[in-house]
Order: sequence, then structure tokens, then C-alpha cells
Amino acid sequence: MRNTTPAHPQPIDRPRALSGRQLVALATVAFAAVLLSLAAACRGLGVESASSISEFQVVSEAAISAPSGYIPAAFGSPLDPTATPTPSPSPTPEIGPPLPAPTVVVAVPPIDFEAARQVAQAKGLDLAFVKIGFHTGAGGNTQGIGDYFRKLNDAGVPIFLKSVDDPGKLIELQQIMKENEANGREVEHILVYRLTDSRFEAPYYDLSLSPEEAAAVSWELHRSNWSGQLDKKYVWFETHNEPGRYGYDGKLQIERLGRFSLATAKLAVAQGYRYAALGWSTGVPEVEDWENPAMLAFLRYAADHPDQVAVALHEYSLESDYIGNGYPYLVGRFQALFAACDKHGIARPTVLITEWGWTHDTVPEPAQAIEDIAWASWLYAAYPTVKGAAIWYLGRGDNGIHNQTQQLIAPLADYAVSHYFLYTPGIGQIDAEIFRPHPPTLLGLDWWREGRTQVPQPRTP
Repeated sequence: MRNTTPAHPQPIDRPRALSGRQLVALATVAFAAVLLSLAAACRGLGVESASSISEFQVVSEAAISAPSGYIPAAFGSPLDPTATPTPSPSPTPEIGPPLPAPTVVVAVPPIDFEAARQVAQAKGLDLAFVKIGFHTGAGGNTQGIGDYFRKLNDAGVPIFLKSVDDPGKLIELQQIMKENEANGREVEHILVYRLTDSRFEAPYYDLSLSPEEAAAVSWELHRSNWSGQLDKKYVWFETHNEPGRYGYDGKLQIERLGRFSLATAKLAVAQGYRYAALGWSTGVPEVEDWENPAMLAFLRYAADHPDQVAVALHEYSLESDYIGNGYPYLVGRFQALFAACDKHGIARPTVLITEWGWTHDTVPEPAQAIEDIAWASWLYAAYPTVKGAAIWYLGRGDNGIHNQTQQLIAPLADYAVSHYFLYTPGIGQIDAEIFRPHPPTLLGLDWWREGRTQVPQPRTP
């Protein structure tokens, strides 16, 4: 839904009724002078491997072979279900052959991650953490989240946290970041915030406004309603949610989205904010949408401002039994974005997967869920500009999903502080088949408590 709660994953696009148009018109009149000046300003702004992996490496007592021979996926298939100085443009990336898949490492905590990183870098590798976190909101069930924050922060493991409307947990984690800073310590937690009332997105859907004018109205409306307790130094602000490929007028709206996102990004950068654009639903957009000239212009700007502009995506499997359902068209679809950027000589932008999971109202039992999370963590570890993904949903939701998700807090904390990944730096050709979710990745929730590493068991559809 698009009103008072974040939208549930929608596998197909369909027009939705516009609400708040009258409110926007009134707001436009009331703030005419400011908005026109802003609009004018906006116009001036203007893995060394074959194509399939033969081995999934586990640093433990066993190395597990993965099956091969699957038909490679083809994106776009008919079967596809404070002012900041402008940096120099990012250099055109050099694209080599596909890079090898990351190696998962397990160890009894506490782990000296910095020492592990130095050892890895001496071998030409680098270290990636578990990037899966949580999505919170009003109400729901976040029991144990404070312990989760402290456990990961003390271990030096970054936390990915998204919240809508209620900024409370973001403020709590933000305070931890400030304490770290005061103590000369840095853990790169990722915080994302969004307001869900439809009036905040209404300016975009007002077709009497140009994309740049709509961006100016929308940005001011959001900025004046964000909690003053959220520090733009730490928080990414997301303003759009699952817009769809087609607008309310039934026409393809990729150009409008690209221009709107670029104009909003320039306003955010000029004012020292971190902006997460688009918020695409699972299963969209199509690969050709990323190649629309307006969208490419936005992606170039995002690539040149990786610390302030990000692409927000949603990735769901749309069923609770198998996270690999539809891969790579559902979970893993971000790879199509990177392939488009590579094709056009654009550095891969920062990506925030601000909704991630199975369905809008179902989460598997913890043992199954952690196994799925282990595979997704392995996938995301290969791509350093993917900063994390937020499990839907700890906020109050359908079918008591908040209570289901709450059961993952403690086991995910255990997994995150006892696992990391070694990946090969650089840019290789995108080969989604490398990560097809058949390799076993779960080493057991209690392996380190028992003092031994269990042999992983694959979860199959």
C-alpha cells in the first residue's frame, strides 16, 4: 500500500489512483515564490572465473562443490517476471572477465576484522561483512534490537537499518555512531529514513509540474517534515516508493523519473544531504529502462557522488519457501543495473536495498531464513557498492510479520559477528549465473557454541 504504510512488493505495475492533488496545488500557491526560484535553479542544474562457478569455497572443515550447468540468465528475457564541492567525474571503469565468487569465512567471535582485512589485502583480496539488516516502522516488535545494535557495533560490523515514519531506532543507532566518533572509532552503519504519507509523493505525480519543478516541491515538502533529531551526516533520506514503470496517465514514465531523481539529487547534494532515489519495486525496472538517456544522466551523477546519492531498490523472492525464486529477476536484479552502467562507461553507483525479503506478510522460520540470508550475503559481498539490505518487516504489518521478523534478530546477530567474506576487488563482467542459489552457505546457528563447524546443508526449492 502507498498511504500510511510502505508498499508491499508488487510483481507487476499498474496505475494507482492519485491522492493529494488538491493539497499539492494549495502548497504550490502558498510557496510560489520559493518554488519558482528553486525550479529555476533546478533547470540550471540540469569475480577470474568461467561463466558458471564450479566451487563454493568455505573456510572451515569442508570445501563444498556447487552444481553447474544451469542456463545462464539473460536480463530483459520475455520470461522475466551542507553544500558539498562537486567531485571530479568518476573514471570510466575498466571491465574485465567475471570475477570469482567471494569466499565465506567463519570463525569463533570475537573476530579481529581489521587484521583479517590486512591479511586479505596482502593477498590481493578485500573483506566484506554480512550486509543484511532490518526494516523498522511504527509499532510492531523490535524486542532485542538494542542488543543487536550493541553486539554488531562492539564487533565492528556495520548495521543496515531502514525505518519509515518512526525515527526512534534510527536515532538510537545514530547516537551509537556519534559515540563511536567521539571515541575515535568508525563503524560504517547505514541508516535510511522515509515518510509514507501519500502527500509527500504527490508532487511527482502532478503532471502540471515539470520533473524539475516537482522535484523542488517534493524536496522542500520532505525536508520540512523530517525529524530534526535525524542528522543528515549519518542518515540517507528516501523520498520515493515503488513508482512503477508507467504513470497514472498510462504512459511510460522512465524519463520523468530520471529527470526528477537527478534534480532531487542535485538539491540534496547542494544542501549536504544523503539522497536515496527511486525505490523501485521488486521485478522492475526493465534493463532498457536503465538505458533511457534521462536515467543514464542520473546514474552518472550518482556515480560521481557515491557518498551522497544512491539508488534504492526492493528485492523480494515473492515466496517464503525459496529465496532464489525468480533469480536473478527478483532477488539479484540489481546486477542488471550494474550491467547497464558497465555498458555505458558509468561507475557502479551506491545501492541501498531498502526492502528485502520473501513476501509482504511472511518470513520463514529462523533456521531457513538464516540460510537464505547467508546466500544473499554471499551475493552482495561480491559488490562493494551494494551497502546493504533491510529485511521486511519489524514494523506493524499484515499477518503479524513483525513477530515473525523479530525472531531473526538474535540469530542474525550471531551470524553477522561470526561470518565474513573475502572478495576480489575490481570490476568484472556481470555473470548472474555465478551466484545461482544452489551452493550451501549455512554453517548452522549454533556451530561456534558447540566448538565445531557443521557441514553445510543446502536448502533447495
